[in-house]
Amino acid sequence: MVYTIGEMARKLNVAPSTLRYYDKEGLLPFVERREGGSRVFKDSDLEWLAVIQCLKETGMSIQEIKSFIDWCVEGDATIEKRLALIRQQREAVEEKLKQLSQTLDTLHYKEWYYEKAREAGTCAALEHLQAEDVPLEFRHIWARGHGEWEKQQDSSEN
Repeated sequence: MVYTIGEMARKLNVAPSTLRYYDKEGLLPFVERREGGSRVFKDSDLEWLAVIQCLKETGMSIQEIKSFIDWCVEGDATIEKRLALIRQQREAVEEKLKQLSQTLDTLHYKEWYYEKAREAGTCAALEHLQAEDVPLEFRHIWARGHGEWEKQQDSSEN
């Protein structure tokens, strides 16, 4: 099936101007054009575009994505380069997920904290919390905020 730029943009949930920009930057060498110059997208282009979107979401620059696309066009001689780049981006995403997980843990702790403050009618009631007052799943977060983190790390290493 053949799609206009607007139809393909809707499929990808991006603005048509995004696809025009990608084309201008050389990310879409596979996209054909009609006689009048308008872009013609095929179902097979969707996978390329999905990979471009994925790489963009990992934080890669347009220039880095362009290099990746160029390597794909060059063929099998660049498989090692492509694999290395994909592994690098996977590692970056895994690190970001780890950071986001820690952020989410902190938000869960603060949610618990403010629920307790609401029950008490004041945050002042929680000023002297001790580790044993904090649910087990939040103690590492509490400890980090109270200078206990280093003590926990030191004792776990001994």
